[in-house]
Amino acid sequence: MGDLAKIFKAYDVRGVVPDELDEPTAEAVGAAFVEVTGAGSVVVAHDMRESSPLLADAFIRGARSRRADVVHAGLGSTDLLYYASGSLGLPGVMFTASHNPARYNGMKMCRSGAVPIGGDTGLTEIRDRAAQLVGVTATPSGSLIEKDLLKGYADHLRSLVDLRGIRPLKVVVDAGNGMGGHTVPAVFEGLPIELTPLYFELDGTFPNHEANPLEPQNLVDLQRAVVEQGADIGLAFDGDADRCWVIDERGESVSPSAITALVATRELAKYPGSTIIHNLITSLGVPEIVREHGGVPVRTRVGHSFIKAEMARSGAVFGGEHSAHYYFRDFWFADSGLLAAMHVLAALGEQERPLSQVVGAYSRYHASGEINSQVSDQAEALRRVREAFEGRGEPDELDGLTVRGDGWWFNLRPSNTEPLLRLNAEAADESKMTAIRDEVLAIVGKVSE
Repeated sequence: MGDLAKIFKAYDVRGVVPDELDEPTAEAVGAAFVEVTGAGSVVVAHDMRESSPLLADAFIRGARSRRADVVHAGLGSTDLLYYASGSLGLPGVMFTASHNPARYNGMKMCRSGAVPIGGDTGLTEIRDRAAQLVGVTATPSGSLIEKDLLKGYADHLRSLVDLRGIRPLKVVVDAGNGMGGHTVPAVFEGLPIELTPLYFELDGTFPNHEANPLEPQNLVDLQRAVVEQGADIGLAFDGDADRCWVIDERGESVSPSAITALVATRELAKYPGSTIIHNLITSLGVPEIVREHGGVPVRTRVGHSFIKAEMARSGAVFGGEHSAHYYFRDFWFADSGLLAAMHVLAALGEQERPLSQVVGAYSRYHASGEINSQVSDQAEALRRVREAFEGRGEPDELDGLTVRGDGWWFNLRPSNTEPLLRLNAEAADESKMTAIRDEVLAIVGKVSE
């Protein structure tokens, strides 16, 4: 159980292959998934990592051994798996480690209709049952159907955001050798988009750069290509293509908070007065802009299972995270990086201004970006920071420690997937943001010495 406890995270499974996650483990999880969820049928997809097909097949054997029928979608992005779960009405499992390095793999699980499975909604029970089933084999008795869902997925996204009438756009896309190289061509086919592909070859060894657009060094090639080619926009996807990072025509990064605000205004125009979800590290500008457009902003903790649950509870039309995850009620409350990108392309292509001017209206504050620190004693670091800011702002502990002052805030929280403390700070004044950021980092640094 110790090994499984290590790889079962707050809202997914992730570990090093084969040391922490191997085929017998995947088979046991497949059997446990069916037992815990009571699923009669399951849909499974996987990314391009070398270990993904083997792990998916092992999971399928385990699921079929418990008499579940399996629809095998094969290669797909995580949002394609959510489309499959929603359109087919089946619980689903996606084999991917998202942006993690090549030696990792994992699983993202959902119930029918892409309803997330997290630690307090079934994932812990699946872990505990799987621990009892590792090494236990049984003859598969459920059926297996292979089904190509790429065209249906592409058609569905195109029905949600109609790009046929936009002005012609030059778009550079960096797929990072991940699943965007599989899904983007299918979705963009026949649209008024001149596509320049970067690293569309599916390769789970990530030979060009890690498929993690949150790290600035992984955006350099895209930024250069946008400027050199005079493109209107650049898009970078992570390994499983459920996140999308946007680059403007100058080669500058666009804050995911600005994208959240932009997409929120589009959804509010379609569904006036609706609720918009934003996590606690998005910009203060997001709830301000939502209110200005007649919406109701709701703040939640970081993590896709938490946001999806709050969206379903509140009936929110859209949700955004500063990690470049974007969630849509029209997409079964699930996240889709490509659907968010299509909203940005629509906003850009429906008028003549460059992207930097379009998104400029949604950027109101100075942000630090997410800064990660390895800390030996996370609880002690949080305690010291809380003590240092006592009386200087309003604290809350929704997710880690957030302190809000007059025109500034910061959040310091433990990662759900890595042994890190993550800091985000923001202020109306850049010098104030810098001072807050540096003070918190200095305190954290002393604990880690």
